[in-house]
Amino acid sequence: MGAETSGSDPALRELVREAETSLLECKVCFERFGHRQPRRPRNLPCGHVVCLACVAALAHPRTLALECPFCRRACRGGDTSDCLPVLHLLELLGSALRPAPAAHRPAPCGPGTLTCHLAFGGWDTLVNPTGLALCPKTGRVVVVHDGQRRVKIFDSGGGCTHQFGEKGDAAQDIKYPLDVAVTNDCHVVVTDAGDRSIKVFDFFGQVKLIIGGQFSLPWGVEITPQNGVVVTDAEAGSLHLLEVDFLRGVLRRTDRLQAHLCGPRAVAVSWLTGAIAVLERPLALGAGGCSTTVKVFSASMQLIGQVDTFGLSLFFPCKITASAVTFDHQGNVIVADTSSQAVLCLGKPEEFPVLKPIITHGLSHPVALTFTKENALLVLDSAAHSVKVYKVDWG
Repeated sequence: MGAETSGSDPALRELVREAETSLLECKVCFERFGHRQPRRPRNLPCGHVVCLACVAALAHPRTLALECPFCRRACRGGDTSDCLPVLHLLELLGSALRPAPAAHRPAPCGPGTLTCHLAFGGWDTLVNPTGLALCPKTGRVVVVHDGQRRVKIFDSGGGCTHQFGEKGDAAQDIKYPLDVAVTNDCHVVVTDAGDRSIKVFDFFGQVKLIIGGQFSLPWGVEITPQNGVVVTDAEAGSLHLLEVDFLRGVLRRTDRLQAHLCGPRAVAVSWLTGAIAVLERPLALGAGGCSTTVKVFSASMQLIGQVDTFGLSLFFPCKITASAVTFDHQGNVIVADTSSQAVLCLGKPEEFPVLKPIITHGLSHPVALTFTKENALLVLDSAAHSVKVYKVDWG
């Protein structure tokens, strides 16, 4: 009877899909939990749940010591136990669950929204990633994270092709990467909060330029159609445009485009109009909690659109905490929201805000967004340590 109801009730089918994505999937390897040994859900002492195969992969071969991939609490493989609620849920849903094929199967969304077609990364590959970019020439995906080599480059299928940027204290090392961008001629630009600098590498990891001493806290970085580098300074409250000779590794000019911003972090440039979107998020917050503001400037740096957390709350039932911003190919402003674990379209700046959720399922903590030439949306999910590729579902 349960299976019959599942086939006839759309609300129940959606509930089952949500359970598969949110509760019944290991967030390290993205495989669905099961009763058999490799995929059996195991409780870590901290309360997080991973599959038995990932416990074995994370544990030291001799001491069996491991760290939780989410909160870093230390434990031993023998300290884990079966997660009975997940096992009971697997039994309860029974035949209502569809057979689980590949690890990265599409996660269906509502009509007219986007569907996840691929996810790659995971704890073995990415550690607390913070920034995401696409190489305009090759289409390869560049991610900065907290691993030993800070920059990882993936092909379009999610395979890691190479990595560079050692974790360390030398001038050419990357101490704490916040964001990344790739220029039109394939140079990789990283903002480093560790020594408050901007570092430029060629696509194979050779250092071309280090820009230090000019910024209080460089945060967001983006490339203009003219190959300029746009950078936010979160502590100074400013927005800068850098003109760089990448081949020679020379900084030719620095212009301050905006001052008196409030904790500017993420930045995006529309290749359609030249508009620049800046996400403001104060570094020091009071008891009122987290408030964010999205400001959009024209190519001539006139303010053409602005909306904040309060304004968005008038159109959306939940509080919105914007964590990333980008433009789609039509010039619409797209933001990631960590409060509702969603991605939202705010419309064009002159229409702010025309709020439309475009991803509402399958995200844990989205921190970066970018569109491919083929109009797929890449979302960097920091809590899942992965990149998720979403496409329009025409079905």
